[in-house]
Amino acid sequence: MSSNPATTTATTAAPQTQVPLFNLKAQHEQIRDELRAAVARVFDTQQFVLGPEVSALEEELARYCQTKHAVGCGSGSDALLLALMALDIKAGDEVVTTPHTFFATGGAVARLGARPVFVDVEPRTYNIDPARIEAAINERTRAIIPVHLYGQCAEMDAVNEIAARHGLPVIEDAAQAIGAEDNGRRAGSMARLGCFSFYPSKNLGAAGEAGLVTTNDDALAARLRALRVHGGETEYLHREVGVNSRLDAVQAAVLRVKLPHLDAWAEARRAKAETYTLLLTNARLPFRVTPPALRARARHVFHLYVVRVPAPVRDPLMAHLRAHGVGTKVYYPVPLHLQECFRYLGYQEGDLPEAERAASETLALPMFPELTLEQQQYVVDVLARFAP
Repeated sequence: MSSNPATTTATTAAPQTQVPLFNLKAQHEQIRDELRAAVARVFDTQQFVLGPEVSALEEELARYCQTKHAVGCGSGSDALLLALMALDIKAGDEVVTTPHTFFATGGAVARLGARPVFVDVEPRTYNIDPARIEAAINERTRAIIPVHLYGQCAEMDAVNEIAARHGLPVIEDAAQAIGAEDNGRRAGSMARLGCFSFYPSKNLGAAGEAGLVTTNDDALAARLRALRVHGGETEYLHREVGVNSRLDAVQAAVLRVKLPHLDAWAEARRAKAETYTLLLTNARLPFRVTPPALRARARHVFHLYVVRVPAPVRDPLMAHLRAHGVGTKVYYPVPLHLQECFRYLGYQEGDLPEAERAASETLALPMFPELTLEQQQYVVDVLARFAP
């Protein structure tokens, strides 16, 4: 799901950093006055939780995501949890998903007492491999969660076809992919439910934690709105137990300022990705680098620009990049099926080889809309100077 860095302080890293992994300050400078006015508007109303600011954002995001409903919540992790609760996922159920994702994808399943069932990834895009899903389905399976990793949609036609054949709902984990498209359809619009994160480093980032669930189902939308306020249909009438996951108005106001810029930022990311791929292809590198693969008829919004290098090279190369002031990071170094907390599931090393290869061979290069050509050339020059 989400690609949350440990903190948002990467933009204020050590003075020698020449190209940060991401740069929130550069974006903020462009819209500083708009953001201050929006936050001041909320303080003037003194309506800080839900309210008209959140409702307006939900309407705007529903239009943007091409869905009937959008329900704001406290975080991307909560969005996944609420989606599963709305589908009545419970202890003993199984949910098929990918091991190559942020922890929240599998964690939300486990929090409800259900069992995450991990399916290996497709080696080019790192998204769930639809050809492997059906073998993981049994009488206990209750849902499928594909993840649109790094900003590129999973193969939703194939996933939905399998789900329909088995009568299973699909939840899109679109935490990294707002605005991404598959055959002209927006992320979050291609399944029963879509889940988004607005963690500050996301393409559309809040000033803290925030999330969203999209759906075209009226009944599911109503239930989600109740579940996010302790399951209450009114303040003191509860038909079920929910959670406290209300989107606050300050975050909604910040997101409303940023949303009109989102497509331009996404196009800038795509342009930077094309430049990286061209520079890497033309560079004389002392090791193999595989740029991101682009799916046909898909719009990749490049939340991250992740390359693959030989496993023995990866960690020394990261140290080399950091020593020369280039931000870099591994998403995700330990696949979920090998996490200690999921040991009870019985997976062993080697069970999901493509996810394990991705964990040992991938690294992210700096990516943000304001990245300059000079910065990108510097990154590639530093790569070329590495001696394996």
